[in-house]
Amino acid sequence: MLPYIAEFVGTIILILLGGGVVANVLLDKSGMKGGGPVQITIAWGLAVLIPAYIFGASSGAHFNPALTIALAFNGTFPWAMVPGYCIAQVAGGFVGAFLVYILYKGQFDATEDPGTKRGCFCTAPSVPNLALNLLSEAIGTFILVFAILGIERVPGLATGIDKIFVFGIIVSIGMSLGGLTGYAINPARDLGPRLAHALMPLKNKEKNNWKYGLVVPIFGPIVGAILAVVVYNAIPWQ
Repeated sequence: MLPYIAEFVGTIILILLGGGVVANVLLDKSGMKGGGPVQITIAWGLAVLIPAYIFGASSGAHFNPALTIALAFNGTFPWAMVPGYCIAQVAGGFVGAFLVYILYKGQFDATEDPGTKRGCFCTAPSVPNLALNLLSEAIGTFILVFAILGIERVPGLATGIDKIFVFGIIVSIGMSLGGLTGYAINPARDLGPRLAHALMPLKNKEKNNWKYGLVVPIFGPIVGAILAVVVYNAIPWQ
């Protein structure tokens, strides 16, 4: 039971801090409005780092269905635990987004632009193009999973330093590819908050764009994560 609880709570923290920085920077009447994409990108990296330290020993700190599925495909995580992990992660994403809404309700009410408000919950492409958007999410997640797999090959890596390395991976992906689709690279990061956006009583609310949300930020990361495992295992490391 502990691993599922860890994934649930860890994903709550991930989305509370990650979605929170987006709200902090974008919403009207926020004290840090205008902080910019650099603040958002670094804060998302920290949003992964903090729960990873807390729950790494309890669940492996996946917080991402694409990573969970990739590790099961790799044979290093039991398939029987995949459904429970994915449900816990999506549920955690929903609760984390709900908390962002509660904390920033005054700022959401003060913000007129519906797209800005939806952007605090879920991702969207800067240029809608289904094929390229899928490719962006797949490549971003490929890099994430391939790099995580490669951490174990770093000689003498001290316990805990690997989490800082993951922070660097997240920030690097965001800095380089984030402007394309918002770099979900995690189905739970998008699906849970998108569900929350659909149910929250936001004023002047934007449509949830399920045509995009049920395809790109879900299948792109899963495909990219599985390909990362295939390519990593195909390399003759020794």
